[in-house]
Amino acid sequence: METTTPSITVTHVLEHLFCPRFTYFEYVLAMPERQEKRWKVQKGREVHLERTKVNKSYLRKKLNVVKREFDVPLADAELRVRGVADEVLTFEDGTMGPLDYKFAKAPKKTFRTQRLQCVLYGMLIERVFQVPVNRGFLCYTRDNYKIVEVPITARARTAAVQVVEEVLQVIEHGFLPLPTTQQNRCVDCCYRKVCIR
Repeated sequence: METTTPSITVTHVLEHLFCPRFTYFEYVLAMPERQEKRWKVQKGREVHLERTKVNKSYLRKKLNVVKREFDVPLADAELRVRGVADEVLTFEDGTMGPLDYKFAKAPKKTFRTQRLQCVLYGMLIERVFQVPVNRGFLCYTRDNYKIVEVPITARARTAAVQVVEEVLQVIEHGFLPLPTTQQNRCVDCCYRKVCIR
């Protein structure tokens, strides 16, 4: 069955989790986000230039990594998601997984958005390379490049697909979703001047 809906990026899915109205303003009303003006986004981009600081021997010995690929474009028509993985790792056992960098300290519990991002990239890697993916990793650059494992389970995959479907529903039907319930997120939002709560 053909679809006229464009594929969405992993970033768009994360923005939707932050606040569903991002999807409405960006896709339905075609209002650009202009996130490049935000300090944290700029710092995050700089971090990608520092990836060589990640201890290569740690990746080899502790994670059994035999190959690293940087800035890997990924897309899947059935999932209707695309993105560029910071790194795609190949392990000794033949499986693969994503490694994503975060300009942050490692939280006590990994944020839902970060786990979901890892899962989506894992699903894309599996579909593109036709290789099993059962784990991914997050690297927190402000915590001495601490690496945290994210399991990519069947339950996590189902949850990721559900969020993708939510995003596509807003785009296809053009309705204004409810805003985030966490109003502190509105303070730094680029759409705060046009969003009616």
